[in-house]
Amino acid sequence: MIKKEELVLVQDWDKTFAKSEKVNHSKVTFVNRYGITLAADMYAPKDAEGRLPAIAVSGPFGAVKEQCSGLYAQTMAERGFLTIAFDPSFMGESGGLPRYMASPDINTEDFMAAVDFLSLNDMVDPERIGIIGICGWGGLAINAAALDTRVKATVASTMYDMTRVNANGYFDSEDSEEQRYEKRSSMCAQRLADLKAGEYALGGGVVDPLPEDAPFFVADYYDYYKTERGYHARSLNSNGGWNVIGCESFMNQPILKYSNEIRSAVMVMHGDQAHSFYFGKDAYANMVDGNKYTDNKELLVIEGASHTDLYDGGSNNAIPFDKIQVFFEKYL
Repeated sequence: MIKKEELVLVQDWDKTFAKSEKVNHSKVTFVNRYGITLAADMYAPKDAEGRLPAIAVSGPFGAVKEQCSGLYAQTMAERGFLTIAFDPSFMGESGGLPRYMASPDINTEDFMAAVDFLSLNDMVDPERIGIIGICGWGGLAINAAALDTRVKATVASTMYDMTRVNANGYFDSEDSEEQRYEKRSSMCAQRLADLKAGEYALGGGVVDPLPEDAPFFVADYYDYYKTERGYHARSLNSNGGWNVIGCESFMNQPILKYSNEIRSAVMVMHGDQAHSFYFGKDAYANMVDGNKYTDNKELLVIEGASHTDLYDGGSNNAIPFDKIQVFFEKYL
């Protein structure tokens, strides 16, 4: 096996959700092909027998496994799947230096490394592996599904296309060569400033305190990341955020280029009140455009749900776990 870095992992229950008595929980680690050791929480149904279908979960972008990816993983384990919720490279309890960087390539590889780990686990049926990506990791999950033929089913929940939002701004409001040039110039200047300072400047997490005139989606994020509902000490979004140059390469590297070549099952699910809904709708449309395999593709719209309602259910238990279960049972 590839040598792993020795990570210091918290053994106490430090999640933003209650611990289930229906599953066994443990910490595990695995290595991606860049040699970065990733940390994950593994959830297994109690008294499970035989090899199980398995699901790897990650996201949102800038969150940690102790937040909503762990909730998804634990809930799906209650429903009969062996699951892992993992921290991406460079953040949370996972390895990788420098910290608080992101990469469309490495983060896609993180999902594939999770599939490696599950494929070699004695409790898992390697022919029945799926993935769930939340928020920015929804787009990365679709990218992983386009690359990894071992993935049999994918759920992208309340997804972002991180390449699109970095290149075009929110709601494509900065979609021009001039504005992209200014952003590139600023990033290049920041690179030199960081080297001179000897450290990477943080871009800042969710704004705090919340301005009275904050847009709805900013208030939506604040309500999750900055309150007891979803705050976590290791979460970038709850604290200082990514490095200013942390997502630089997303501007030039679209991740959904070959999504219409995905043969495996994909369900894109989004709340119709989410500011990010356009990402999900467009990703689904692009995925089925010219695709020979559309019978196993689905756009599931959750009426009345905002972006963060699909993080933890919000006030109305908005996450359609029953439908997620049916989807994975059908295709795994």
